[in-house]
Amino acid sequence: MSETGHTAHNPLAQFEVHPLVPFRLGHFDLSFTNASLWMVIALGVITLLMFQGVRNRSLVPNRWQSFSETMVQFVANTVDGATNGHGMKYFPLIFSLFMFVLTANLMGMVPYSFTVTSHIIVTFALAICIFTSCTLIALIKHGPAKFLHFFLPEGVPLIMAPLMFFIELLSYLARPVTLSVRLAANMMAGHTMLKVIAGFVIMLGILGGWLPFALLVVLTGFEIGIAVLQAYIFTVLTCVYLNDALHLH
Repeated sequence: MSETGHTAHNPLAQFEVHPLVPFRLGHFDLSFTNASLWMVIALGVITLLMFQGVRNRSLVPNRWQSFSETMVQFVANTVDGATNGHGMKYFPLIFSLFMFVLTANLMGMVPYSFTVTSHIIVTFALAICIFTSCTLIALIKHGPAKFLHFFLPEGVPLIMAPLMFFIELLSYLARPVTLSVRLAANMMAGHTMLKVIAGFVIMLGILGGWLPFALLVVLTGFEIGIAVLQAYIFTVLTCVYLNDALHLH
């Protein structure tokens, strides 16, 4: 089988990163890749949607204004509920994060597109920014001494304190890993499954491929739901981490 044919039928080929504008700075590869392009497209789509929503504001909203207001209200309710109203100061950051992940997830469902959130380097970059921000918020708000007390639950026997401190600290440091892996793994697994089933449709043809095609349609709808759900979960967990930083509990 030729290399082109192998790539076309390889379910993981859709996740390959290719440089579009090669650029190296010493030992660092700073090329503009297909992943970079789709992240720029995602930002452009979000900007366009939000601009359309506020361009002609009125008491009777049009569909663009309704969409924008629905997104803003949905994220605002999520932040308010998860942080007991104390995290609204950070709403712009969380809203931007939700819209980026949601848009990137949904754009990955478009044929011949690229799912940037299927790459752990992208999701980990988002997660480490969230982790660092929440840690800095906790340190600035409560001070180092009280922040370290966060890793030692109340009522722990003195003999168990070192072990509990280590377990809680390890659990805290694992947050960016679990947050990023959950999103990337779900996106990669779903898209790989769709690619495999689509391959069966092509191989079996029109007569024999109707069953996998029907399954493909159902799973596509399911995968769209997963894309929306994962964006919501990513945002909720961000709010939970922010709530921990604000209240240290």
